[in-house]
Amino acid sequence: MDKIRVGLCGLGTVGTGVVKVLESHQARIRHKLGCDVEIVKILVNDVNKPRDVIIDTNWLTDSPDELVNNEDIDVIVEVMGGIEDTNSLLEQALRQGKHIVTANKDLMAVYGQKLLRLAKENHCDILYDASIAGGIPIVRTLVDGLASDHIEKVMGIVNGTTNYIMTKMTDEGLDFDQVLKEAQELGFAEADPSSDVDGLDAARKMALLANLAFKMELTLEDVDVKGIRQVTQDDINFAKSLGYTIKLIGIASMHEDKAEVTVEPILLPKDHPLALVKNEFNAVYVHGEAVGETMFYGPGAGSLPTATAVVSDLMEVVRNIRLGISGNAYIDPQFERQLKADHERFSRHFIRLDVEDQAGAFQEITNIFSDQHVSFAKILQLPGEKEGRAEIVMITHKISQEQLLKSLQALENLNVVERLISHYRVDGEE
Repeated sequence: MDKIRVGLCGLGTVGTGVVKVLESHQARIRHKLGCDVEIVKILVNDVNKPRDVIIDTNWLTDSPDELVNNEDIDVIVEVMGGIEDTNSLLEQALRQGKHIVTANKDLMAVYGQKLLRLAKENHCDILYDASIAGGIPIVRTLVDGLASDHIEKVMGIVNGTTNYIMTKMTDEGLDFDQVLKEAQELGFAEADPSSDVDGLDAARKMALLANLAFKMELTLEDVDVKGIRQVTQDDINFAKSLGYTIKLIGIASMHEDKAEVTVEPILLPKDHPLALVKNEFNAVYVHGEAVGETMFYGPGAGSLPTATAVVSDLMEVVRNIRLGISGNAYIDPQFERQLKADHERFSRHFIRLDVEDQAGAFQEITNIFSDQHVSFAKILQLPGEKEGRAEIVMITHKISQEQLLKSLQALENLNVVERLISHYRVDGEE
């Protein structure tokens, strides 16, 4: 086969980047693969819309059938987004024997396992490295580079928008609403930022990473999610004073064949590698039983970084076609889905309380924690904003989620506690 023909779905930011990478790297791609890779059709909503890239207008179509049912097309590259309609299109394409490359983490989080099985049934490949961390090749690392190791933990910053917001809040002392508005003006945040700031985007990516790392079929519903809307400057300043930086972090861990996946604001030691990742950059930290700690850093979004990952996946598909080994990548999950119960989930925690500043109040509070066998690594007591009130900031030693929840519930019923201001997980100090 001297030429592989591609149908491209979407010509937005990433789609335009794919066209540019294929054109500018054509000679290098041909040298590595031994054949040409050529776009022959591009699915768009409006064929008459002005484009930022020079293309043959005969490539453009607004009909999915011209890609799905085109016998000349070998591979569908999907970078248009969407879930339900896109899933239907890709299912049809797989049944027609077409290989898939996608950058669609929303689709893969919802229908990924189903699509992977369908691909295997039809002897097709479906690759999705670009869906998780843009230009960082984390999927291929987990599937191939660390295939021989037992992955115990994957932890990272996988959403550039929230990392940009947290960086600005931390470094410039700005409030969440101010930074969000700036991020929207710069194009780092959508007009409706909910998916990013409420942690849903990161949760979808962490579900995919957990599947790959632990060889277990986990879904978005298995991820505990907490966004960054509630993070205040006071929280950030208290964290700083204790030697920590707050970041929105995804964590997936497995112990004794049971998994835990969370996305939440987390206090990291200020010198932790992830604490030093700034602005819209992403980083994923992988801990393997044999390899130890590794970290992968780079741009998590953008036209050319994501397009580079897409084209790399496309090249892998082409290699498999030429070697006659397509459709063999998917392997059924090795482990049954098992999630850690609250008494099996251990971590340290930052707890901040608004309390009555009176004799015996601190003793009542510590009694609550003592009842749950909770001990503390650090405690601060400071005057509150109102007369007769104080703020207590505590960092616990490692405790179970069950101990934490019971302690917080008991605190709510304590008369000397006006309110629980905030609480966050603390990580990165093993």
